[in-house]
Amino acid sequence: MSTHNEASATPLRVAITGGTSGLGLALVRAYARQGARVAFVARTAEGVARTAAETGAVGIVADVAKKDDIHRIALQASAALGGLDVLVNNASDLGPVPLALLADTDCEDLERALATNLMGPFRLTKALLGALAASAREGRGGVVVNIISDAALTPYETWGAYGASKAALSHLSHIWDAELTGEGVRVLAVDPGDMDTPLHELAIPGADRASLKRPEASAAEIVAAIAEARP
Repeated sequence: MSTHNEASATPLRVAITGGTSGLGLALVRAYARQGARVAFVARTAEGVARTAAETGAVGIVADVAKKDDIHRIALQASAALGGLDVLVNNASDLGPVPLALLADTDCEDLERALATNLMGPFRLTKALLGALAASAREGRGGVVVNIISDAALTPYETWGAYGASKAALSHLSHIWDAELTGEGVRVLAVDPGDMDTPLHELAIPGADRASLKRPEASAAEIVAAIAEARP
């Protein structure tokens, strides 16, 4: 078994979903700059190729909302990185666009938000739990970060599908963190704040960008939180 010093000397192995824009892209860039081995997931081949070429990270074209894609994501990420120390479940879906009252929300829009924001992170974490637990045993960490939102706590009108799915993800994270204590794996629910991202622009077109956080600032905070959660 590796000692802590030996484990710390080898590059961190990080997987990030939704890695071609906004916070996900900022995280891929931040970890690539640190010399980490990074794999990221996104739905469009063009965006994946562009981000992979820019950062040197391993790109995986897949959709975390699709159950049939999860096993392939887990296999490709763990194989490319030689294991896994950190998983960031960042990919998100707003639900109806434009945002709508719950009474006006189609069932399919709610289902899509739940598939992306809750079931995707649940399935992918389950699929990678063995690799994360092995990382923890080796003294390398084993950290899952689930990206949530203040909409998980505050009942904002028209944010029902997004808020409900993120609330479920938040509670899931806290339960899993308690259950995995014995494995040495941490599961964090992190609200990155209101950021200047394509997702925010979809939700609130024409919002004052100067009033929003830069994704790079939120990424730096998340990187620090992960470092603190690791042994």
